[in-house]
Amino acid sequence: GGAAYGDTKAQTVSVLNQIKQQLATLGLGMGDVVKMQVFLVGDPAMGGKMDFNGFMEGYRQFFGTKEQPNLPARSAFQIAALGNPLYRVEIEVVAVRP
Repeated sequence: GGAAYGDTKAQTVSVLNQIKQQLATLGLGMGDVVKMQVFLVGDPAMGGKMDFNGFMEGYRQFFGTKEQPNLPARSAFQIAALGNPLYRVEIEVVAVRP
């Protein structure tokens, strides 16, 4: 869907919104996320380097906020590509029921 459009920040916000919605269907929230793996494709506008700052700008809208202060354990990796050539971001999370 819409996750394939925009820069790393826009795609991060889109993906995290989708994760938030999926968690809500299970009665969970972003504060229940305990582990996150982030896969970032290099941005051509940055000479092929991953836009970690763009990712963090999106991430900080969901984690470490006044409303949701929890921070999951997190790993971030630059990868060569994802299934859709327009994708810049893939995020996997593990959430636990309190």
